[in-house]
Amino acid sequence: MWGLVPLFWPLLKPAGALEILAHRMVWSLAVVGIALLVMRRWAWLGALLRQPRKLALISVAAAVITVNWGVYIWAVNSEHVVEASLGYFINPLVTIAMGVLLLKERLRPLQWTAVGVGFSAVLVLTIGYGRPPWISLTLAFSFATYGLVKKKVNLGGIESLAAETAIQFLPALAYLLWLGSSGGATFGTEGAGHATLLAATGVVTALPLVCFGAAAIRVPLSTLGLLQYLAPVFQFLLGILYFHEAMPPERWAGFALVWLALSLLTFDALRTARRAARALRAGAVAGAAAGVRGTTTAVDAKS
Repeated sequence: MWGLVPLFWPLLKPAGALEILAHRMVWSLAVVGIALLVMRRWAWLGALLRQPRKLALISVAAAVITVNWGVYIWAVNSEHVVEASLGYFINPLVTIAMGVLLLKERLRPLQWTAVGVGFSAVLVLTIGYGRPPWISLTLAFSFATYGLVKKKVNLGGIESLAAETAIQFLPALAYLLWLGSSGGATFGTEGAGHATLLAATGVVTALPLVCFGAAAIRVPLSTLGLLQYLAPVFQFLLGILYFHEAMPPERWAGFALVWLALSLLTFDALRTARRAARALRAGAVAGAAAGVRGTTTAVDAKS
């Protein structure tokens, strides 16, 4: 879903990125509010309000995802889809780095190599662009921070999104009211179809984020990074094949380094998973054998 979303934001023109962002916040709360009403899941709210630390973390999550949403919408509608896709290619590397620095997770040698290759890719792209790829870096760091905070909050996907959008709601609504009073709003002035598309930002936002929030509390942070490859692949292909964005040789070189880093991570993850599975099977066999020996000993003792 995240991989195909670049096709949606251009449909909302002539609305600007800030107006789209504000509508995204307002309508997302409406969507998750309806979902919670249907499922009658409100018990978590009282418990959350009694936990200031969790509320603070949710406020941080709301802040960083606001930055992520705003930059991404602007990037897509300003024809920077390829650079935006790079942000989500880099994101797994940033996520793993945060796991090391903040959660004290230990990296294997191949993971360290992948992080180093990813850093080299950023340097190559900086030279190629003539500037740091700030769109990519902002998207990568904001979304990695979002994933980290979601893991700390440990709240269900729908509940977490409801809390975040509740924090976003009043500032977003105030901005939309100000925009309407100053004559700059497109909602209601560009026809019913445009208004419907702006309202649909709630569904486009809520559905994949609920899935992400549900996953963030169930899998390790490093695994969460590995699962996010498909979205930037789709975004990159859309940028090249559909939006026809330029890809000079130096950008290809930078992307190739990023893909090499991700390949190293994937190979290491698969190898580690196979080793863990073999160790688990060996442990199970050893445990069964020990159980058989214990039973035999007991029988011999009785005899």
